[in-house]
Amino acid sequence: QVQLVESGGGLVQAGGSLRLSCAASGRTFSRYAMGWFRQAPGKEREFVATITWSGGSTTYADSVKGRFTISRDNAKNTVYLQMNSLKPEDTAVYYCNLHIGKDYWGQGTQVTVSS
Repeated sequence: QVQLVESGGGLVQAGGSLRLSCAASGRTFSRYAMGWFRQAPGKEREFVATITWSGGSTTYADSVKGRFTISRDNAKNTVYLQMNSLKPEDTAVYYCNLHIGKDYWGQGTQVTVSS
């Protein structure tokens, strides 16, 4: 059974930084691409970033490109999201995603950016 547990969210002022972590268990994590999504109040869940199994290729939403960095440590079964130059519009619940035949999601971690 796949389990994803996010951590690292919190309250930060605009311009600040946070680093999110997602610890995975239950499958051979290193074989699969991983992603981060977010959902703001009253909005649909949206794509943020993804990383290939090796970490050799990453993709970002235009809204976070140049400010966020996704990375992974397969030895620790963990994927990270470094978020810099945060803006109030980045406020959302951030979810880790793994797709193996179906989507697996963590419980989410709240990120709040104050202006």
